[in-house]
Amino acid sequence: MKTIIITGTPCTGKTIIAKKLAKKISYTYIDVNEIIKKNKLNNKYLKKYDTYEIDDKKLNKKLIEIINNSKTNIIIDSHLSHYLPKKYVDLCIVIKCDIKELKKRLEKRKYSKIKIRENLDSEIFDICLVEAKENKHKIIIVDTTKKKVDKSVNEITKKI
Repeated sequence: MKTIIITGTPCTGKTIIAKKLAKKISYTYIDVNEIIKKNKLNNKYLKKYDTYEIDDKKLNKKLIEIINNSKTNIIIDSHLSHYLPKKYVDLCIVIKCDIKELKKRLEKRKYSKIKIRENLDSEIFDICLVEAKENKHKIIIVDTTKKKVDKSVNEITKKI
């Protein structure tokens, strides 16, 4: 079975791309946020950032279990998915977005100022892309700033 991971800063468009791509190429969509909730993989709540701390080792262990037990090809959607070891991943799609557009999207979700700043910094410094490269994933980069979702999905489909 094949595994595609979709990563990127929050609000870049990972989920909508992942769901549409999964449907188009007949893969099973895996929402990591649901896995985290279902398996209680979130640690302490970080009030300053309005988020939970996630144990990436426990998360990876669970995701590897899902990958190994999967009877279908899967797409894993999460800004944490690039932490998976290369041997479990066939392709890593990094979703990017222009900073001004990303800021609008984050504000629309009513993120706190500190959380917006943290996510903008993550995008500016290409954290997800750099970490995916460090893990030696085969990478496709997709910029969702102005592209329609269907156009982005079609571009990805041509490359895989």
